[in-house]
Order: sequence, then structure tokens, then C-alpha cells
Amino acid sequence: MFQSLYQPPRDCGLDLVYCDESLLVANKPAGLLSVPGRGMDKSDSMATRVQREFPHALSVHRLDMGTSGLLLFALNADMHQRLSRLFRERAVKKLYLAIVAGRVTASAGEIDLPLSADWPHRPRQKVDLAGGKPSLSRYSLLQHINRPVGTDKLRGEADLATSHVGLEPVTGRTHQLRVHMAAIGHPVVGDRLYGEQSSTGRLLLHASEIHFIHPYSQIMLSLTSAVPF
Repeated sequence: MFQSLYQPPRDCGLDLVYCDESLLVANKPAGLLSVPGRGMDKSDSMATRVQREFPHALSVHRLDMGTSGLLLFALNADMHQRLSRLFRERAVKKLYLAIVAGRVTASAGEIDLPLSADWPHRPRQKVDLAGGKPSLSRYSLLQHINRPVGTDKLRGEADLATSHVGLEPVTGRTHQLRVHMAAIGHPVVGDRLYGEQSSTGRLLLHASEIHFIHPYSQIMLSLTSAVPF
């Protein structure tokens, strides 16, 4: 089992991207759980921080602890039910930005690989062609980047080839984007769980856009968050 000490980032107040009487969208910092984990040492989370200011807030979906970006909350039970239905019906479009290891050669593509829990190595997930759940991700190449290896790059040391990509999870499996990119040989930089061992201080994955029709107003909400890396 992969374990690490939980050290959430300092609480500097909510970074609200959108808020009305029925729902809100906030930026979750990297390193913070979306909802409380097991044990008092994991009680700090984005949900608990939101609930300090909005006591009736309900989580609609989650981001991995290492992922930063847009997180949606309902502010009443009816809205929670409606938003949950939108997610089930795949009527919410989410886009991510990431830095991945290696030089992605295709300008765009799809990764259609079924996934399941890797129980002996929890919380890892794995490609499971026989018994996994259908899982589909789309990616697009934005640019190639040469990043120095470590913070004190020596003269003559080779650069680490990476790629800046946009990612769209069509389905919503646990760790889906991370497992899919690792499966094609391009793990997200900083993702030690899936074999990427560079010295970056965080997982370079950010939930940058979310698009959905507001269940009450029927107006399309298209919300964005600038990538912090």
C-alpha cells in the first residue's frame, strides 16, 4: 500500500471562481483532500474548508489530493441531486492541463483502456482488459518542453523532455487520467504513484475548465482556472 504523511497546504481562504445561492465552484490547491479521509489527521479537506463558510455545501465530485483546480459544490440537497445526475449523464465537461514525461508525438488521441482497482497496491488503479470498467480519455498536445532535471541543473546535464497536454476524461474513473497517460508511456510529471520520479514538488495536473448547464437558470456555465505551474 502506498502511504505518505498528509501535510495539507496552509488555509489562505477560499478562492471562489463562481458562487450563487445554489452552487459554487472553488479552486482546490494541490496537496489538499477533496473530502475528509479516515482519521483525525486527515480531517482537513476542501469540503470542510468550504463548509466553514457555507455550512450546507455538499460535494458533487472529487479531485485527487495532488491535483489542483476547479471543484463544484451544491448548496442544497435538490441541487446536489441535479448536479449528480448531470455527472452520471456525462453532461459536465471537464478539461485538465498537465505536464507529462516524454515527447508526445501525436497531436491528439484517445485512450480507451478499462480500469480497475489494484487491490494489493492500493490506492493504485490499473489497466484491466479482462474485468475493468470502460474508461475513455482524450488528449491533445499543446507544446513540447525541456525542463531542467532538479533545481540545480549542472552545465552539460541533459534536459528532461516533457510535453504540455490538454486532457479530457470522458468517463470518470479513479485516477483515470493518471493511469491512462502512464499506460501510453507518458506519466504525469510528479506522479510517483505511477512511476514518474522527477524532483518536482507536486503532481503537475490541474483541473482548468468545467462546463455545464446550470440546473436552475438553464444558462451554460463555462468556468476556467489558470494553471499554477
